[in-house]
Amino acid sequence: MELDVRAARIGSRVLALMIDILVQLALALVLSLTAAVVFANLPTGLVDDALAGGAATVGLILVLVGYPVLCERLNHGRTLGKMAVGLRVVSADGAPVGLRQSLTRALVGVAVEWPGLVLPLLSWVAGVAVMLSDRRGRRLGDLVAGTLVVHTRTATAWRPVPTAVPMLVGWAYTLDLSRLDDGLALAARQYLARVHHLAEPARGRLGRGLWAEVSAVTTPPPPPGMPESVYLAAVLGERHRRAWHRLGRGRAVAATLWPELTPTPAASGAPLPAATAAIAAPPGTIRSATPGADLTGNTPATAPTQAPPAVAAQAPPTVRPAVAAQAPAAVRPAVAAQAPAGGAPASGPDA
Repeated sequence: MELDVRAARIGSRVLALMIDILVQLALALVLSLTAAVVFANLPTGLVDDALAGGAATVGLILVLVGYPVLCERLNHGRTLGKMAVGLRVVSADGAPVGLRQSLTRALVGVAVEWPGLVLPLLSWVAGVAVMLSDRRGRRLGDLVAGTLVVHTRTATAWRPVPTAVPMLVGWAYTLDLSRLDDGLALAARQYLARVHHLAEPARGRLGRGLWAEVSAVTTPPPPPGMPESVYLAAVLGERHRRAWHRLGRGRAVAATLWPELTPTPAASGAPLPAATAAIAAPPGTIRSATPGADLTGNTPATAPTQAPPAVAAQAPPTVRPAVAAQAPAAVRPAVAAQAPAGGAPASGPDA
Protein backbone atom coordinates (compact mmCIF):
# COMPACT_ATOMS: atom_id res chain seq x y z
CA MET A 1 0.00 0.00 0.00
CA GLU A 2 1.35 3.41 -0.97
CA LEU A 3 1.25 6.20 1.60
CA ASP A 4 -0.68 9.38 0.86
CA VAL A 5 1.88 11.84 2.27
CA ARG A 6 3.68 14.93 1.02
CA ALA A 7 7.30 13.99 0.51
CA ALA A 8 10.02 16.55 1.21
CA ARG A 9 11.96 17.74 -1.82
CA ILE A 10 15.51 18.97 -2.20
CA GLY A 11 14.76 22.61 -1.33
CA SER A 12 13.28 22.01 2.11
CA ARG A 13 15.82 19.30 2.87
CA VAL A 14 18.78 21.54 2.01
CA LEU A 15 17.37 24.24 4.26
CA ALA A 16 17.04 21.77 7.12
CA LEU A 17 20.60 20.53 6.45
CA MET A 18 21.99 24.08 6.69
CA ILE A 19 20.35 24.55 10.08
CA ASP A 20 21.71 21.19 11.24
CA ILE A 21 25.22 22.17 10.08
CA LEU A 22 25.06 25.30 12.21
CA VAL A 23 23.96 23.22 15.20
CA GLN A 24 26.76 20.72 14.57
CA LEU A 25 29.35 23.49 14.38
CA ALA A 26 28.14 24.86 17.70
CA LEU A 27 28.23 21.37 19.20
CA ALA A 28 31.77 20.82 17.87
CA LEU A 29 32.88 24.10 19.41
CA VAL A 30 31.45 23.12 22.79
CA LEU A 31 33.15 19.72 22.64
CA SER A 32 36.47 21.30 21.64
CA LEU A 33 36.37 23.75 24.54
CA THR A 34 35.43 20.97 26.93
CA ALA A 35 38.28 18.76 25.69
CA ALA A 36 40.74 21.66 25.98
CA VAL A 37 39.75 22.30 29.58
CA VAL A 38 40.03 18.61 30.44
CA PHE A 39 43.43 18.23 28.76
CA ALA A 40 44.72 21.32 30.51
CA ASN A 41 43.97 19.79 33.90
CA LEU A 42 45.60 16.43 33.09
CA PRO A 43 49.24 15.70 33.91
CA THR A 44 51.68 16.58 31.15
CA GLY A 45 52.80 13.03 30.54
CA LEU A 46 49.28 11.74 29.84
CA VAL A 47 48.48 14.12 26.98
CA ASP A 48 50.07 13.19 23.66
CA ASP A 49 49.19 13.20 19.97
CA ALA A 50 47.48 9.82 20.11
CA LEU A 51 45.10 10.92 22.87
CA ALA A 52 44.35 14.17 21.09
CA GLY A 53 43.70 12.32 17.81
CA GLY A 54 41.45 9.79 19.51
CA ALA A 55 39.47 12.55 21.23
CA ALA A 56 39.08 14.38 17.92
CA THR A 57 37.80 11.21 16.24
CA VAL A 58 35.30 10.55 19.00
CA GLY A 59 34.11 14.14 18.86
CA LEU A 60 33.72 13.95 15.07
CA ILE A 61 31.65 10.77 15.35
CA LEU A 62 29.44 12.33 18.05
CA VAL A 63 28.84 15.42 15.95
CA LEU A 64 28.30 13.79 12.53
CA VAL A 65 26.66 10.49 13.53
CA GLY A 66 25.51 10.77 17.14
CA TYR A 67 23.67 14.06 16.68
CA PRO A 68 21.25 12.94 13.91
CA VAL A 69 20.74 9.46 15.38
CA LEU A 70 19.95 10.70 18.88
CA CYS A 71 17.68 13.47 17.60
CA GLU A 72 15.72 11.15 15.33
CA ARG A 73 15.30 8.57 18.08
CA LEU A 74 14.38 10.99 20.86
CA ASN A 75 12.46 13.60 18.83
CA HIS A 76 10.20 11.42 16.66
CA GLY A 77 12.39 11.39 13.57
CA ARG A 78 13.27 15.09 13.65
CA THR A 79 16.58 16.86 14.03
CA LEU A 80 16.59 20.51 15.01
CA GLY A 81 16.80 21.55 11.37
CA LYS A 82 13.96 19.26 10.32
CA MET A 83 11.85 20.44 13.25
CA ALA A 84 12.37 24.08 12.22
CA VAL A 85 11.42 23.42 8.58
CA GLY A 86 8.59 21.01 9.42
CA LEU A 87 10.06 17.69 8.24
CA ARG A 88 10.15 14.22 9.74
CA VAL A 89 11.88 10.94 8.93
CA VAL A 90 9.60 7.88 8.79
CA SER A 91 9.91 4.35 7.49
CA ALA A 92 8.86 3.59 3.94
CA ASP A 93 5.68 1.96 5.29
CA GLY A 94 4.81 4.95 7.49
CA ALA A 95 6.03 3.50 10.78
CA PRO A 96 8.32 5.50 13.11
CA VAL A 97 11.97 5.35 12.17
CA GLY A 98 14.03 2.76 14.06
CA LEU A 99 17.51 2.88 15.53
CA ARG A 100 18.98 0.70 12.79
CA GLN A 101 17.46 2.88 10.10
CA SER A 102 18.67 6.12 11.70
CA LEU A 103 22.18 4.74 12.12
CA THR A 104 22.28 3.43 8.53
CA ARG A 105 21.16 6.68 6.93
CA ALA A 106 23.59 8.66 9.12
CA LEU A 107 26.59 6.48 8.18
CA VAL A 108 25.72 6.57 4.48
CA GLY A 109 25.27 10.33 4.66
CA VAL A 110 28.67 10.88 6.30
CA ALA A 111 30.42 8.58 3.83
CA VAL A 112 29.02 9.61 0.44
CA GLU A 113 26.75 12.64 0.95
CA TRP A 114 27.63 15.16 3.67
CA PRO A 115 30.41 15.80 4.39
CA GLY A 116 31.22 13.01 1.92
CA LEU A 117 34.40 11.39 3.19
CA VAL A 118 34.59 9.20 0.06
CA LEU A 119 35.17 11.33 -3.07
CA PRO A 120 33.48 14.49 -1.76
CA LEU A 121 32.69 16.35 -4.99
CA LEU A 122 31.62 13.27 -6.92
CA SER A 123 29.49 11.99 -4.07
CA TRP A 124 27.74 15.37 -3.74
CA VAL A 125 26.82 15.37 -7.42
CA ALA A 126 25.61 11.78 -7.18
CA GLY A 127 23.50 12.55 -4.11
CA VAL A 128 21.82 15.56 -5.75
CA ALA A 129 21.15 13.54 -8.92
CA VAL A 130 19.51 10.75 -6.90
CA MET A 131 17.28 13.18 -5.01
CA LEU A 132 16.17 14.92 -8.21
CA SER A 133 15.44 11.67 -10.04
CA ASP A 134 13.60 9.91 -7.21
CA ARG A 135 9.83 10.29 -7.27
CA ARG A 136 9.70 11.01 -3.55
CA GLY A 137 12.92 13.01 -3.28
CA ARG A 138 14.83 10.36 -1.31
CA ARG A 139 18.61 10.50 -0.98
CA LEU A 140 21.06 7.60 -0.95
CA GLY A 141 20.79 7.14 2.82
CA ASP A 142 17.00 6.89 2.56
CA LEU A 143 17.19 4.30 -0.21
CA VAL A 144 19.64 2.16 1.75
CA ALA A 145 17.81 2.47 5.10
CA GLY A 146 14.30 2.24 3.71
CA THR A 147 13.19 5.63 5.05
CA LEU A 148 11.33 8.65 3.76
CA VAL A 149 11.33 12.35 4.76
CA VAL A 150 7.85 13.87 4.78
CA HIS A 151 6.30 17.23 5.60
CA THR A 152 4.47 17.53 8.90
CA ARG A 153 2.71 20.80 7.99
CA THR A 154 -0.03 21.33 5.46
CA ALA A 155 0.96 23.13 2.30
CA THR A 156 -2.45 24.48 1.30
CA ALA A 157 -4.79 26.73 3.19
CA TRP A 158 -8.18 25.60 4.47
CA ARG A 159 -10.82 25.85 1.79
CA PRO A 160 -14.34 26.90 2.76
CA VAL A 161 -17.36 24.93 1.63
CA PRO A 162 -19.30 26.71 -1.17
CA THR A 163 -22.53 28.24 0.09
CA ALA A 164 -24.45 27.49 -3.12
CA VAL A 165 -24.08 25.50 -6.32
CA PRO A 166 -25.53 27.52 -9.23
CA MET A 167 -26.44 24.45 -11.27
CA LEU A 168 -28.50 22.95 -8.43
CA VAL A 169 -30.12 26.04 -6.92
CA GLY A 170 -33.58 25.18 -8.23
CA TRP A 171 -33.43 21.62 -6.94
CA ALA A 172 -31.98 22.64 -3.60
CA TYR A 173 -34.78 25.19 -3.07
CA THR A 174 -37.35 22.35 -3.12
CA LEU A 175 -35.48 20.05 -0.71
CA ASP A 176 -37.09 18.68 2.44
CA LEU A 177 -34.34 18.92 5.05
CA SER A 178 -36.43 18.22 8.14
CA ARG A 179 -34.84 14.80 8.68
CA LEU A 180 -31.23 15.95 8.14
CA ASP A 181 -29.76 16.07 11.64
CA ASP A 182 -26.81 18.15 12.81
CA GLY A 183 -24.43 15.20 13.15
CA LEU A 184 -24.77 14.10 9.55
CA ALA A 185 -24.55 17.70 8.31
CA LEU A 186 -21.34 18.19 10.32
CA ALA A 187 -19.83 15.01 8.86
CA ALA A 188 -20.58 16.22 5.34
CA ARG A 189 -19.17 19.64 6.20
CA GLN A 190 -15.90 18.17 7.43
CA TYR A 191 -15.63 15.92 4.38
CA LEU A 192 -16.02 18.87 2.00
CA ALA A 193 -13.45 20.89 3.93
CA ARG A 194 -10.86 18.09 3.63
CA VAL A 195 -11.78 16.57 0.28
CA HIS A 196 -8.79 18.19 -1.44
CA HIS A 197 -6.40 16.47 0.97
CA LEU A 198 -7.82 12.99 0.37
CA ALA A 199 -6.67 10.64 -2.35
CA GLU A 200 -8.53 8.08 -4.38
CA PRO A 201 -10.05 5.58 -3.80
CA ALA A 202 -10.65 6.71 -0.21
CA ARG A 203 -12.06 10.08 -1.30
CA GLY A 204 -14.65 8.60 -3.64
CA ARG A 205 -15.65 5.83 -1.24
CA LEU A 206 -16.17 8.27 1.64
CA GLY A 207 -18.10 10.71 -0.57
CA ARG A 208 -20.44 7.99 -1.86
CA GLY A 209 -21.11 6.76 1.66
CA LEU A 210 -21.96 10.23 2.95
CA TRP A 211 -24.19 11.01 -0.01
CA ALA A 212 -26.04 7.71 0.47
CA GLU A 213 -26.86 8.74 4.04
CA VAL A 214 -27.84 12.28 3.08
CA SER A 215 -30.00 11.23 0.11
CA ALA A 216 -31.87 8.77 2.34
CA VAL A 217 -33.19 11.63 4.52
CA THR A 218 -33.76 14.30 1.84
CA THR A 219 -36.30 14.57 -0.96
CA PRO A 220 -36.70 14.96 -3.94
CA PRO A 221 -33.81 13.10 -5.62
CA PRO A 222 -31.20 15.26 -7.41
CA PRO A 223 -30.67 15.51 -11.15
CA PRO A 224 -28.21 12.86 -12.35
CA GLY A 225 -24.74 13.27 -13.73
CA MET A 226 -22.85 15.12 -10.99
CA PRO A 227 -20.30 14.04 -8.35
CA GLU A 228 -21.37 13.28 -4.81
CA SER A 229 -19.36 16.20 -3.41
CA VAL A 230 -21.38 18.64 -5.54
CA TYR A 231 -24.66 17.24 -4.19
CA LEU A 232 -23.38 17.53 -0.63
CA ALA A 233 -22.29 21.11 -1.19
CA ALA A 234 -25.71 22.02 -2.61
CA VAL A 235 -27.53 20.46 0.35
CA LEU A 236 -25.32 22.20 2.91
CA GLY A 237 -25.60 25.51 1.07
CA GLU A 238 -29.41 25.34 1.11
CA ARG A 239 -29.40 24.35 4.78
CA HIS A 240 -27.19 27.34 5.55
CA ARG A 241 -29.45 29.68 3.56
CA ARG A 242 -32.57 28.56 5.42
CA ALA A 243 -30.85 28.86 8.78
CA TRP A 244 -29.79 32.40 7.89
CA HIS A 245 -33.36 33.36 7.00
CA ARG A 246 -34.69 31.87 10.23
CA LEU A 247 -32.13 33.86 12.16
CA GLY A 248 -33.14 37.05 10.36
CA ARG A 249 -36.83 36.50 11.13
CA GLY A 250 -36.05 35.82 14.77
CA ARG A 251 -34.07 39.03 15.03
CA ALA A 252 -36.91 41.00 13.43
CA VAL A 253 -39.43 39.62 15.93
CA ALA A 254 -37.08 40.38 18.82
CA ALA A 255 -36.59 43.93 17.58
CA THR A 256 -40.37 44.40 17.45
CA LEU A 257 -41.08 43.03 20.91
CA TRP A 258 -37.99 44.35 22.70
CA PRO A 259 -36.61 47.42 20.89
CA GLU A 260 -34.18 48.08 23.71
CA LEU A 261 -32.36 44.85 22.84
CA THR A 262 -31.55 45.98 19.32
CA PRO A 263 -28.23 47.74 18.64
CA THR A 264 -28.38 51.53 18.96
CA PRO A 265 -26.42 54.08 16.89
CA ALA A 266 -24.39 54.93 20.03
CA ALA A 267 -22.90 51.42 20.03
CA SER A 268 -21.71 51.80 16.44
CA GLY A 269 -20.21 55.27 16.89
CA ALA A 270 -22.87 57.15 14.82
CA PRO A 271 -24.11 60.56 16.06
CA LEU A 272 -27.32 60.48 18.09
CA PRO A 273 -30.49 62.27 16.90
CA ALA A 274 -31.72 65.30 18.88
CA ALA A 275 -34.52 63.44 20.66
CA THR A 276 -32.19 60.56 21.59
CA ALA A 277 -29.55 63.01 22.81
CA ALA A 278 -32.16 64.66 25.06
CA ILE A 279 -33.01 61.30 26.61
CA ALA A 280 -29.37 60.39 27.13
CA ALA A 281 -28.50 63.77 28.71
CA PRO A 282 -26.55 63.54 31.99
CA PRO A 283 -28.16 64.36 35.35
CA GLY A 284 -28.59 68.08 35.98
CA THR A 285 -29.53 68.97 32.38
CA ILE A 286 -32.74 71.07 32.17
CA ARG A 287 -35.42 69.43 30.02
CA SER A 288 -38.65 70.81 28.66
CA ALA A 289 -41.68 70.74 30.93
CA THR A 290 -44.31 71.10 28.21
CA PRO A 291 -47.73 69.83 29.47
CA GLY A 292 -48.71 66.53 27.92
CA ALA A 293 -45.19 65.78 26.68
CA ASP A 294 -43.96 62.21 26.67
CA LEU A 295 -40.63 60.91 27.96
CA THR A 296 -38.78 62.33 24.97
CA GLY A 297 -40.00 65.88 25.61
CA ASN A 298 -42.33 65.90 22.57
CA THR A 299 -46.06 66.59 22.67
CA PRO A 300 -48.32 63.82 21.35
CA ALA A 301 -49.69 66.01 18.55
CA THR A 302 -46.36 67.14 17.09
CA ALA A 303 -43.35 65.42 15.63
CA PRO A 304 -40.05 65.31 17.53
CA THR A 305 -38.22 68.62 17.23
CA GLN A 306 -35.41 70.46 18.96
CA ALA A 307 -37.69 73.17 20.41
CA PRO A 308 -37.89 71.80 23.98
CA PRO A 309 -34.10 72.02 24.53
CA ALA A 310 -34.17 75.63 23.22
CA VAL A 311 -36.97 76.64 25.64
CA ALA A 312 -35.12 75.03 28.49
CA ALA A 313 -32.01 77.01 27.60
CA GLN A 314 -33.84 80.40 27.43
CA ALA A 315 -36.01 80.05 30.56
CA PRO A 316 -33.42 81.08 33.18
CA PRO A 317 -32.21 84.37 31.55
CA THR A 318 -35.67 85.70 30.47
CA VAL A 319 -37.92 84.94 33.46
CA ARG A 320 -36.24 84.35 36.76
CA PRO A 321 -33.30 86.79 36.51
CA ALA A 322 -35.65 89.62 35.37
CA VAL A 323 -38.04 89.22 38.31
CA ALA A 324 -35.20 89.00 40.79
CA ALA A 325 -33.55 92.19 39.44
CA GLN A 326 -36.66 94.42 39.10
CA ALA A 327 -38.55 93.56 42.30
CA PRO A 328 -36.38 95.55 44.74
CA ALA A 329 -36.09 98.62 42.46
CA ALA A 330 -39.71 98.92 41.29
CA VAL A 331 -41.77 98.07 44.40
CA ARG A 332 -39.99 98.34 47.67
CA PRO A 333 -37.97 101.58 47.06
CA ALA A 334 -41.11 103.39 45.81
CA VAL A 335 -43.16 102.59 48.91
CA ALA A 336 -40.34 103.67 51.17
CA ALA A 337 -40.04 107.08 49.43
CA GLN A 338 -43.77 107.98 49.45
CA ALA A 339 -44.55 107.18 53.08
CA PRO A 340 -42.79 110.25 54.61
CA ALA A 341 -44.10 112.65 51.90
CA GLY A 342 -47.73 111.72 52.46
CA GLY A 343 -47.53 111.86 56.27
CA ALA A 344 -45.80 115.29 56.71
CA PRO A 345 -48.52 117.52 55.07
CA ALA A 346 -51.25 115.62 56.91
CA SER A 347 -49.71 116.29 60.29
CA GLY A 348 -49.20 120.03 59.62
CA PRO A 349 -52.86 121.18 59.63
CA ASP A 350 -53.71 118.97 62.57
CA ALA A 351 -51.02 120.61 64.48
